[in-house]
Amino acid sequence: METAFTRLVGVRHPVMQTGMGWVAGPRLVSAAANAGALGVLASATMTLDQLRAAIREVAARTDVPFGVNLRADAADAGDRVRMIVEEGVRVASFALAPSRELIAELKEAGVVVIPSVGARRHAEKVAAWGADAVVVQGGEGGGHTGEVATTVLLPQVVDAVDLPVVAAGGFFDGRGLVAALAYGAAGVAMGTRFLLTSDSTVPDAVKARYLAAGVRDVTVTRAVDGLPHRMLRTELVGSLEDAGRARALFQALRRAAAFRRLSGLTWRRMVRDGLALGQGHDLAWSQVLLAANTPMLLRAAMVDGRTDLGVMASGQVAGVIDDLPSCAELVARIMKEAEEVRERLTGTR
Repeated sequence: METAFTRLVGVRHPVMQTGMGWVAGPRLVSAAANAGALGVLASATMTLDQLRAAIREVAARTDVPFGVNLRADAADAGDRVRMIVEEGVRVASFALAPSRELIAELKEAGVVVIPSVGARRHAEKVAAWGADAVVVQGGEGGGHTGEVATTVLLPQVVDAVDLPVVAAGGFFDGRGLVAALAYGAAGVAMGTRFLLTSDSTVPDAVKARYLAAGVRDVTVTRAVDGLPHRMLRTELVGSLEDAGRARALFQALRRAAAFRRLSGLTWRRMVRDGLALGQGHDLAWSQVLLAANTPMLLRAAMVDGRTDLGVMASGQVAGVIDDLPSCAELVARIMKEAEEVRERLTGTR
């Protein structure tokens, strides 16, 4: 199924696997790429050396294009940009809007730039700065998210920018792909659906928690880092929401101390990172500390399997997913469903 997105990035199918921290590593990314989707490495949780090794591992596992997701506000963002240029990565995606200068540097090197946005004005801004496409995530999406549903946000952005638009938030099957195309999108991006595949390295016990979740078990909370964060409702999330200010600060200090020991970061650096993440938001000190170590709360679940100590970012679609196909099986099924839906709608079946 050829679209403006598939032509832009050079993949077979208009499907993108998102760059989920601690989840989108070389195994998942290469499996998604080999299935015909755009696989995207999550680099924010990697050092520069780890990122270079991961890029080379993906390149050894597949001969098709893939991408790397970058944090535009990272102190070493420029170094990471230069690395993906050196390594011949096809696509750079961003969770936050990259600067005009970063976009220009990437485009000059022939790298396709695809920022993620959660509002029409953000799409208009990065389009004016030279982005090649945008991922539009509605409120159904996992992780940090907005309040506007995909079905409202997507047509707004499609009408506002003359770029390929990839729809994210609430997609998991072929029906959703056709719906996104009908709105004017050029493809869909999925995180939770790719997390719940046999190619994902997320521990089995964690996958089981996702599969057992109903739609009402996926919540949006500000208790973790002060920002709207969609995740599975767990005992930890409940305790953070119920904690008073003093108790929340104590819990945050305890978790931050554990994170500092693991990461080797100084308290000054952790607070600076937390303040950067919460820029423009009125955060309590407990939330600043939690914002700084949110990556380790995610790691506890996604890598260590500690559902009692970690948080599990999740799109609402977790409530309707009940299997763990391989990436190849998943993408083939989505495309088959999409073709069947299109044939029904056009009366050719």
